[in-house]
Amino acid sequence: MHGARPISGGRRLSTVSGPETVMMRCADGVELATDIYRPDTPGPHPVLMMRQPYGRRIASAVVFAHPAWYAAHGYIVAIQDSRGRGDSGGTFRLFANDVDDGATALDWAADLPGASGKVGLYGFSYQGTSQFLAMAGARTRGGKRPDAIAPTMAAWNIRDDWAYEGGAFRLAGNIGWACQMGAEQARLAGDAVAFAALAAAGRGAPVGGATPALPDALVRYAHYTHYQDWLNDDPAYWATIAPSAHLREDALDIPALHIGGWQDTMLGGTLASHAAFTAGGAPQRLLIGPWQHMPWGRNVGALDLGAEAASCIDAEQIAFFDAHLRGIGEPPSGVRLFDIGRKAWEDFASLPQTRDVVFHLGSNGLAAATPDDGVLAAEPGHKGVDWLLHDPWRPAPAIGGATGQPGGFQNRAAIDDRGDVAVYTTSPLTAPLTLFGEIAVELDVDCDQPTHDLYCTLSQVSPDGRAITLTTGFLRVTDRSIPGPRRNALQATFCTVPQGAALRLSVQAAAWPAFMINPGKSVPLPDTRLMDCAVTTVRILHGGDRKSRVVLPLLLP
Repeated sequence: MHGARPISGGRRLSTVSGPETVMMRCADGVELATDIYRPDTPGPHPVLMMRQPYGRRIASAVVFAHPAWYAAHGYIVAIQDSRGRGDSGGTFRLFANDVDDGATALDWAADLPGASGKVGLYGFSYQGTSQFLAMAGARTRGGKRPDAIAPTMAAWNIRDDWAYEGGAFRLAGNIGWACQMGAEQARLAGDAVAFAALAAAGRGAPVGGATPALPDALVRYAHYTHYQDWLNDDPAYWATIAPSAHLREDALDIPALHIGGWQDTMLGGTLASHAAFTAGGAPQRLLIGPWQHMPWGRNVGALDLGAEAASCIDAEQIAFFDAHLRGIGEPPSGVRLFDIGRKAWEDFASLPQTRDVVFHLGSNGLAAATPDDGVLAAEPGHKGVDWLLHDPWRPAPAIGGATGQPGGFQNRAAIDDRGDVAVYTTSPLTAPLTLFGEIAVELDVDCDQPTHDLYCTLSQVSPDGRAITLTTGFLRVTDRSIPGPRRNALQATFCTVPQGAALRLSVQAAAWPAFMINPGKSVPLPDTRLMDCAVTTVRILHGGDRKSRVVLPLLLP
């Protein structure tokens, strides 16, 4: 039981009963375990539901308030174990069951005792993506559609928003998550040996073996994970689990609160789903904070972004669901974005308009040898070339951004001192610049190997020499003979860069261990051995009529 306490706007939290564990029966007889939390106030009440594979008592509490807090605001809260996970029956298949089971859960939740018939879906990461799939199931079956959804840091196209970036497999992140998911499956099967091996591998993200993409634990216990499907990269497989494919013909006319983070690995999915639902005409709300996938606090990487950066998501979700499920208050709409440079939130009626400003790469040929030679300038300079070497024995590391280790806003000045990183920096700004949106890096390059990688980082350089990562992007070039320039789309950002600071582009031919080392030739990922990876030389061509440049979207006043 939870005692009453006042909340903003004069409302008081009710006491809460639960959790009561009940079983939801599916059409095939499989029962799914669900914890129910109820407010101790007269109903009927709308239902908030979360379906997830990590054990229902976790309930995304790594980022959200406990379900009892939501129940105390006047909601029946239902947290359900996915099929084959927790105490639910059946066999777990990553996302594959969430269409039918999600549709069943919507019908069931609307008819719970004391329910008003209104159902909202909420949840983070996997639990965000599963909301879209439940919508798809409801459409296919003609059943209960959600009355509102709040997908947080969720994938719209699972391959490109989650598993791959720029055509390359997100190695360390995918290994770590596959081991986590597999270890839980082994635990449920009572396989202590497999659990120990997968748990140890997941905590260590073993990428140093002879075949980095095939850690021993994931090979031996492949039957417990989805990992081989992700490695195989079959378009037919992705189509079976992608919300964007399942909802292609859907009206997308459901109110949604889309929540993301500037340093989240799935930010592309948040932006894509918001764009798709906006076209559907129902009220939409987009909120993007400064955060990584988790946690969501004022400290993001090496930066303290102030008190305003602490998570406001629970209050946002209550206000959103109150409006759409209970008719309390005005429905939140528009766009709320955190400006990294100003350390403050900005509100817009819709995504703000921008204009492109171009900076051209230039150097005296020493941009990789020293961080002080390469420049970003408003006009192209004389023709030049920088030689960027990739040695697979000592690959350039990924640091900062959504996929780096450590991630977030990190000082990468020491990485920029390496001889296998080409660095280009503007002069100190004479006036502030506000960046908003996707940064484009276009490079004229050639290479002595059939394939190569380009990992680009945009950072803010302060007068004291710190180079704080703002955003990154990875591109795998699979055929050097295809005419360039190579376009690398860096993850969107929102940052006011102050007067006196500078902007820096850093270019690497590797981002280890976030991405698998490019072997220099076309080899299937599972067959890529470290011993076969070639030393690669990339020439960055700039100046004159060459197209090597950075395209910055600047916020219109």
